[in-house]
Amino acid sequence: MASSQTRQRTSKLQSHADTITESAKRQVKEVGDTAQDALTSGAWAYPLLGVYYLATHPALIKPLLPTLFKGVLISAGVVAGLFFFTYLPQVAVLAFVSGPLAFVLAVPLLLSEAYVVVIFLTRTLLVGQAGTDLFDAVLLQKGHLALVEQGRQVNSSGGKTKILGTLLAKPLSKFSTDNMVRYVLTLPLNLIPVVGTVFFLGYNGLKAGPGYHARYFQLKGYDKEKRQAIIHKRRGAYTAFGTVATALNLIPVVSVFLTFTTSVGAALWAAELEGKGKTTASAAGEEIEVLLPSTDKSSAKKEL
Repeated sequence: MASSQTRQRTSKLQSHADTITESAKRQVKEVGDTAQDALTSGAWAYPLLGVYYLATHPALIKPLLPTLFKGVLISAGVVAGLFFFTYLPQVAVLAFVSGPLAFVLAVPLLLSEAYVVVIFLTRTLLVGQAGTDLFDAVLLQKGHLALVEQGRQVNSSGGKTKILGTLLAKPLSKFSTDNMVRYVLTLPLNLIPVVGTVFFLGYNGLKAGPGYHARYFQLKGYDKEKRQAIIHKRRGAYTAFGTVATALNLIPVVSVFLTFTTSVGAALWAAELEGKGKTTASAAGEEIEVLLPSTDKSSAKKEL
């Protein structure tokens, strides 16, 4: 009797062990497939291309200069304040985990904390809907007028100049509360030397990546089911894009500028996807000037 019960318990334990093993193998394979897709998709390059594109298109960057100047001042103040008041205390805490590396590893942790403060202040006080304006402007420059017109009025003032009018769809949220909460909750991962920071960037990139195409999904008119299907299909690509974007946001002082360039990079990617989909494009290559809401709040239209 006892022997039979022992065999049953052993069988159950073995069954549970097999289930756990299969689950682990499945998740490891999923992570591996996502990582491979992330590397081969090329999506990781778009945040970097956004930096080059915005820097080489003065018609886009000129209206952003007042906002960028204020953003740089805010970023510099936040980073300097955190370094002055919290760097050494955080080094002391990290010393228990990473020993002499604490002085180095405290830097990405502090920059991650600074990003949370800076992104909250700049997006609530300065940026407004500038990211949406930039996204639409780049799509117009790439010739996707019909797509942009799905989400806002677009008029012509003669020649190649376009005027972005009133948004036809509900404005996107300035920032995602879920992303901020997740970002803060995962900050302690930076306490783990090297591996923790890599996982921090990858995990936040995985979760935040699709959000950079929220405007694209809105213009395409995708419902929740369609969005989820697209996100699942491009899981690796969005992870790559989000990871690089998250890493760029940790660069001190210029994080506000890089927030704008990430919007531009997301638009360049969307334009590429539209090109593959053979969407009708018109007269690409127009130089567009953007008038941000924060620059002239009384204006109902934004000139491009």
